[in-house]
Amino acid sequence: MLYKSLRLAARAAPKLALCNANPALRQLPLQFQHVRTYADQVIKVPQMAESISEGTLKQWNKKVGDYVEQDEEIATIETDKIDVAVNAPEAGTIKEFLVNEEDTVTVGQDIVRLELGGAPKEGSADKPAASETKEAAPKDSTPAPAPEKAPEPKQETKPAAAPAPTPAKKESPAPKQEATPAKEAPATLGNREERRVKMNRMRLRIAERLKQSQNTAASLTTFNEVDMSALMDFRKQYKDEILKKTGVKLGFMSAFSRACVLAMRDIPAVNASIEGPNGGDTIVYRDYVDISVAVATEKGLVTPVVRNVETMDLVGIEKSIADMGKKARDGKLTIEDMAGGTFTISNGGVFGSLMGTPIINLPQSAVLGLHAIKERPVAVNGKVEIRPMMYLALTYDHRLLDGREAVQFLVKVKEYIEDPRKMLL
Repeated sequence: MLYKSLRLAARAAPKLALCNANPALRQLPLQFQHVRTYADQVIKVPQMAESISEGTLKQWNKKVGDYVEQDEEIATIETDKIDVAVNAPEAGTIKEFLVNEEDTVTVGQDIVRLELGGAPKEGSADKPAASETKEAAPKDSTPAPAPEKAPEPKQETKPAAAPAPTPAKKESPAPKQEATPAKEAPATLGNREERRVKMNRMRLRIAERLKQSQNTAASLTTFNEVDMSALMDFRKQYKDEILKKTGVKLGFMSAFSRACVLAMRDIPAVNASIEGPNGGDTIVYRDYVDISVAVATEKGLVTPVVRNVETMDLVGIEKSIADMGKKARDGKLTIEDMAGGTFTISNGGVFGSLMGTPIINLPQSAVLGLHAIKERPVAVNGKVEIRPMMYLALTYDHRLLDGREAVQFLVKVKEYIEDPRKMLL
């Protein structure tokens, strides 16, 4: 019997020693496994475009400690032309931000440290919260006696201080006399505060490009007016049928784009540009037409490009313009969407502009400005009639285009719009 007891005690000794060991030693294999399973990955600024090497980190879409899925957007980088999204290459938890908002970052720069791995378990998050509440309870219980000691009988000495305010009341008439000039002081009305907001990169780039255009091109603007009656009747007659058949809303931009393409066949210099050193010494003529359509967004004016317009019909042009406009307003334009362009159309009429002089989008040589349609009395066959009229403005580079060519181009556009059937010939 004694021998059996000694044998059981010998078997239980290693287990007791392991149970009484340091907890850190018992968890050592688990920690090694954690290090092998989870690792940190540094996320860098992605490639944006050949012409863009830096940007401004506009905002973090996540916080430190947040779990992100693969390809989930973490941050937004603002560039001169578009906003670039920074996505997580793999799932993990954000461990550290290496840059701050509004910092300038370059392509390939480290910006985020991500701890790879699955989503944290909810139980592990609840345990520390429970422990904090348990620790908070004794801390709250200790200051309990403090408020009991606070109400001391010394506070009853307040009546002794009662005679002090009585002499103060006697001296009160003196400050009343000083208050009378203070009432006369507020002579200014309204709020005169000022706010200074740093320009975003797109706005800075727009300002730079527009000023460059003014300093480089010999800009001149010619005007004409067009009777929109025929085009409005054409649109009214076919818009429902086209919408039902193709899902495209027929507007005026497609007609003006088609009219410009046809007018360029007679005046090809409108679709040309000047290139070369020292302001340019070479004229580049093109057999294709890529029209830049000016679109106003919250961040500024962008000009996405509709390519090979010369190969499209009215419905195709309208659909392409609508798609580009939607992408611009949603902030989903890419660098490729805005690269190039041989001619620009700007429709300020949608905002109610009656007349204006658009600025050339270099290296292009001309830009057509459309304006609001207003009913005005005009002479038609010796009679005065009320017609829907629009002013057209063509700003052109006088280094490349002479006044005769510019005026002829604008007159041809006017003729096509006033009689859309000519565009079918």
